[in-house]
Amino acid sequence: MRLKASLAAALLLILPAAARAGSWPDTPLARVEAVAVLQTLNATLLSHPSATVTLENWCKEHQLASEPRIVARHVAVIDKPITAKQRQELAIGPDEPVRYRHVELACGSRVLSIADNWYVPSRLTPEMNHVLETTDMPFGKVVAPLHFTRHTLEAELLWSPLPAGWEMSKLPPPGNSPIQIPDELLRHRAILSRADGKPFSEVIETYSGAMLDFMPPH
Repeated sequence: MRLKASLAAALLLILPAAARAGSWPDTPLARVEAVAVLQTLNATLLSHPSATVTLENWCKEHQLASEPRIVARHVAVIDKPITAKQRQELAIGPDEPVRYRHVELACGSRVLSIADNWYVPSRLTPEMNHVLETTDMPFGKVVAPLHFTRHTLEAELLWSPLPAGWEMSKLPPPGNSPIQIPDELLRHRAILSRADGKPFSEVIETYSGAMLDFMPPH
């Protein structure tokens, strides 16, 4: 019995994260734990100015990749023009040039979030604009020298492991298969501002089910 337990523990250490993904058992305990993890993730994102740094730390702490480094993969899509409301939120006029960046933020083979980013080039340095146009460096790392702050406009939980009203009734019974984690977990919309208070970017970030690709706490 001890030999089997030791072997199981050893396998958990040597198996890559991908081999352990999707292993949250469909039990009441695991579902409650998944709720706690989601709330922890949401709170962490809300309390830090850089989503990139939060994702990189999450990737490292949960062993989602052998090299926990976030890369921004450009996605070829039709440009999304900025709206009048967004211009108002960024405190810019109708003729101020705005650039749009649509990327997947990946750690190893896992895409942890998809980001839509409208930013004001005139409020960044020429060097920052060049890096954003020519490299896969995440936006948060490029603009880090601005010592920016983040003001969240919307934070939406897209999935709950427990049904509505669960706290007033019995927890759902165990299932025979692992919990089916959806592609999208959370969505945030936020304004990034420089140290002088001038906003320079509006982002919409959708965090994926790959954020839970690790062994559950128990």
